[in-house]
Amino acid sequence: MSTNPSDQAGGLERDPVCGMNVNPATAKHVYGHDGRNHYFCCAPCLERFKADPAKYLGATAAVRPPGLVMLGAAKPTVPQPDRPQAQAAPSTVPVTFVCPMCPEVRESKPGACPTCGMALEPDLPTATTRTEYTCPMHPEIVRPAPGACPICGMALEPRIVTASAEENPELRDMTRRFWVGAVLTVPLLVIAMGSMLWPGFFVRRVDTLAGHRHVFFLWGWGLPWLEFLLATPVVLWCGLPFFQRFWTSLVNRSPNMFTLIGLGTGVAYVYSVIATIAPGIFPASLRGSGMGGYPDIYFEAAAAITTLVLLGQVVELRARSRTSAAIRALLNLSPQTARLLAPDGTEDDIPLAQVKPGDRLRVRPGEKIPVDGVLLEGRSTVDESMITGESMPVEKPPASKVIGATINNTGSFVMRAERVGRDTLLARIVQLVGQAQRSRAPIQQLADRVAKWFVPIVVAVAVITFLAWSLLGPQPRLAHALVNAVAVLIIACPCALGLATPMAIMVGVGRGARAGVLIKNAEALEVLEKVDTLVVDKTGTLTEGKPQLLGSTAAAGLDPREVLRVAASLERASEHPLGMAIVRGAQDRQLKLSEPTEFLYSEGKGIQGVVDGRPVAVGNRTLMVEVGALGQRKTATFQIGGPGATQIFVAIDGKYAGNISIDDPIKPSTADAISGLRAQGIRIVMLTGDNRVVAESIAKTLGIDEFEAEVLPEGKLEIVRKLQEQGRVVAMAGDGINDAPALAQADVGIAMGTGTDVAIESGGITLVKGDLTGILRARKLSQATMRNIRQNLFFAFVYNAIGVPIAAGVLYPFFGLLLSPIFAAAAMSFSSVSVITNALRLRNVKL
Repeated sequence: MSTNPSDQAGGLERDPVCGMNVNPATAKHVYGHDGRNHYFCCAPCLERFKADPAKYLGATAAVRPPGLVMLGAAKPTVPQPDRPQAQAAPSTVPVTFVCPMCPEVRESKPGACPTCGMALEPDLPTATTRTEYTCPMHPEIVRPAPGACPICGMALEPRIVTASAEENPELRDMTRRFWVGAVLTVPLLVIAMGSMLWPGFFVRRVDTLAGHRHVFFLWGWGLPWLEFLLATPVVLWCGLPFFQRFWTSLVNRSPNMFTLIGLGTGVAYVYSVIATIAPGIFPASLRGSGMGGYPDIYFEAAAAITTLVLLGQVVELRARSRTSAAIRALLNLSPQTARLLAPDGTEDDIPLAQVKPGDRLRVRPGEKIPVDGVLLEGRSTVDESMITGESMPVEKPPASKVIGATINNTGSFVMRAERVGRDTLLARIVQLVGQAQRSRAPIQQLADRVAKWFVPIVVAVAVITFLAWSLLGPQPRLAHALVNAVAVLIIACPCALGLATPMAIMVGVGRGARAGVLIKNAEALEVLEKVDTLVVDKTGTLTEGKPQLLGSTAAAGLDPREVLRVAASLERASEHPLGMAIVRGAQDRQLKLSEPTEFLYSEGKGIQGVVDGRPVAVGNRTLMVEVGALGQRKTATFQIGGPGATQIFVAIDGKYAGNISIDDPIKPSTADAISGLRAQGIRIVMLTGDNRVVAESIAKTLGIDEFEAEVLPEGKLEIVRKLQEQGRVVAMAGDGINDAPALAQADVGIAMGTGTDVAIESGGITLVKGDLTGILRARKLSQATMRNIRQNLFFAFVYNAIGVPIAAGVLYPFFGLLLSPIFAAAAMSFSSVSVITNALRLRNVKL
């Protein structure tokens, strides 16, 4: 039974044996147990359940991990008779309650979150208009409103990208604060520069009873007090978000960039306030006669640092918004309306959201196909490049599958809607890309380990700098110590280090989606460039995966058409692609099929059952030997087609009856893809459950030296494991349920988008087009992304390794150079921007 709310909502049940989704309305295999119907994807699952129901009902069904996108064959749907209000079947699945702020908290009943105390909400599979916000550096942080990450202090961004670029409230707020800060900081800098270049311009000699003294005046205002009035709004209001994040970092014991900014600007501002209000408490050596009795003040430094950091935040937020451009471009592919054909033949344009499964839609030349479905009437060519990355238009005769958001080129046709809304391929691609962009690559662990100690080390360096300049520096020592310590705190940029990997991953995953390469997680993207061995399944990966019946032969005294009819009758209970090809071939020859009974599936061998009261076996030679149909012979002498054709043996009444020949043509793009992969030094191994003659023929045609034939699913898994034990980095490409174990075992699982849902779940990368040329594109993407990450990390490490010592004053003994905190703030602000800008270059990488 279904254990996933989203499946239940769609009217689906879960096969208790294999976990696949089954539509009860169209299920061919149903079994009643304890007064309850259970639905199965195929006869073998039904037979296993019958043998031991308690084994499968006692175990908890595997629930699909959150965010995992199913991209395989279309879910069977039933047209809703009442279009305006489709009634959903009542669900018996218990509702799970989750915390909106702590999504890892899941309870079986309502209550308060044990972590944050917020009331739990039901985790319903309904569409939500609520926008959640997450941190680009820490995707585990999810909040219901914009704000700052409690770990690193970065501005949170929407978790779900919308088609239209919504205004970022964080960007709006930072921009407003920046302009206010800039207006107030400019006169502060003018005063500071003017005081250094033309001291007499701001100073007037005032005669007093006590004698002559210099007092800073500007149009009647004491200069330090004027700087205080200008700097205070900048530091305390414009810089308020930085101090809030500074405090949060202390409370959470998670030091970050804003810890350093808060310390640096806070120390400079507080020191200047004290020097302005109570200059007399400072030693006379700090109150030079040219300063009118005031120590040096650093209001302009605190204000300039705040304003420059705000500018950096504004530029960074704008740059980060462009990392979601790929998802937004995908979302904008969908048309806004669809042309509905009513039962009476009338046509009407309706909003896309109103299209229901089963609706008949007309698509005219030049229009975008509204949803996923099947072409019913007419024929055309369709441009699927925006989904698959292939530029050549695809012929679409009747009964062809069509993909929503692709462009109809030449002909007008009528289609039946099958997948709508969040179930369309495009919508699931967007979900998958969004999930992958928030995943973490293993290389990020290096940056995380460094970042953990980065801020404490920088604070320690600042303290050492202050002490060194206080004890050993030139006069005024305290002023030099304060300025250089603040410069050290300000110039250090842990965010450049933290952003190096996630920004490149976000842009790279989006670029892959545009080319038909869907990355499920960042780890697969990182490992793919290191792959040196590619294991490929034959059927559906190297070949079309659409077997065609060539013909049948019969033993002496038997009719070949009767052998085909009996075999096809038994294959009606099977869902194997070869079996379906036999059934289609028999139906095309207008043979009358019978209903089989006592169906039994032998994994990796074939099927047995009873047809018209006669025992029948259909499968490979191993099964024939088991049932005694071949005696001591290991093969039969009858076959049709060349050596590449698959031979299916048929036994009736325990005796060999004949052969059925099936051919699965090689995909046109396979040969070039194999050549390209071999040119990159990748070792290619072909695995197939087919017989050795067929496997050898395919391997010879494609120039593949290593292959294994007649391999069972567990055999594919074992071969992948042995290659890994040899030190190989293995990628596995497959499309079937029997490939799922090997896909999961491989270092990188590559699933064909034309394959089964189970295979796609097991893979880390999905190729929408379903051919091996996508692996070449995926590998180029992996190489470009990892190169970009290394560039970012190198820059971040080098920047901090050089910037911090210079700010501490290591160049002063040799060149007399000191780094102003203002320049340190500018360098820090644009270091993060440079990392993001470099990552954005991936948008234009050629695949």
